[in-house]
Amino acid sequence: MQTLQISIYVIAGLVVLALLFDFMNGFHDAANAIATVVSTGVLKPQTAVAMAAFFNVLAIVAFPLTVAATVGKGTIQPWAIDHYVIFGALVGAIFWNLVTWYFGIPSSSSHALIGGMVGAAVAKSGTSALVSAGLWKIISFIVLSPLLGFLLGSLMMLLVSWLFVRSTPMKVDKWFRRLQLVSASMYSLGHGGNDAQKTMGIIWMLLIAGGYSSTHDAMPPMWVILSCYAAIGLGTLFGGWRIVKTMGQKITKLKPVGGFCAETGGAITLFIATAMGIPVSTTHTITGAIVGVGSSQKMSAVRWGVAGNIVWAWVLTIPASAFVAAIAWWIGKQIL
Repeated sequence: MQTLQISIYVIAGLVVLALLFDFMNGFHDAANAIATVVSTGVLKPQTAVAMAAFFNVLAIVAFPLTVAATVGKGTIQPWAIDHYVIFGALVGAIFWNLVTWYFGIPSSSSHALIGGMVGAAVAKSGTSALVSAGLWKIISFIVLSPLLGFLLGSLMMLLVSWLFVRSTPMKVDKWFRRLQLVSASMYSLGHGGNDAQKTMGIIWMLLIAGGYSSTHDAMPPMWVILSCYAAIGLGTLFGGWRIVKTMGQKITKLKPVGGFCAETGGAITLFIATAMGIPVSTTHTITGAIVGVGSSQKMSAVRWGVAGNIVWAWVLTIPASAFVAAIAWWIGKQIL
């Protein structure tokens, strides 16, 4: 692709903006990893976020950079990428994250970023700028990731209920208070592995457009990898407390055994998606798993009205962030 003459100061500013989004991703999505372990009383919030942040960063050694490659090379045509598109994408994603955080809605940072990229790229070059195969794969998992989380969460709950059918509630509670530490850690590992790589992908796009990296490179520069994992870990450390209550109590009441099953089902889903290089929503995944755990006990255990409101936020995420990104792309053309 033809490289652009982009000022190093513009590059640096956009990298900082991307890392700010990454920080907000951790801040916004911290609730996904810790809501169940906090709401069941297994860990205090401060301890839970510290554990989640640690495993977010530990993901650097656990997963290949398949998701970063999908975002960096498989969503927008390389010829359509410039600093205006990156600026628009990031502003659109950050705007939607702030709105949903303010109202305590567990929306998807991942799909806000994808929506932002689509909106800015289409504003510049029309739909020909989109890589349809990569985007369809991402869009299909908007439906598949919560369904897989639902299926695995409910199956885990049924399996555990069968295995511990003769155990007393006190014994079950004692065991799963310990096991939930493992499941929450694994979910945080999957969260870091999938979500940090999305920001790596967009920084990689920017570096390729500016001639600082190449489409032939197997991975982004090491400083990009390290800074993205550090940013999401710090964001998780500060936490998004407004969303913890929605995820941990408003959808369904959870006990440690339910928290373990939801986190395990969600973690398996994230591991599968990351191995396949698919950027999925950790919010969609854990919500599906929580609903699966609740409905496996009885359908009335799930507050379907709350779950329905969350689904509406999911539906609106991509078009809303795309719309804001298109406006931001135009503003960027005037000021950058």
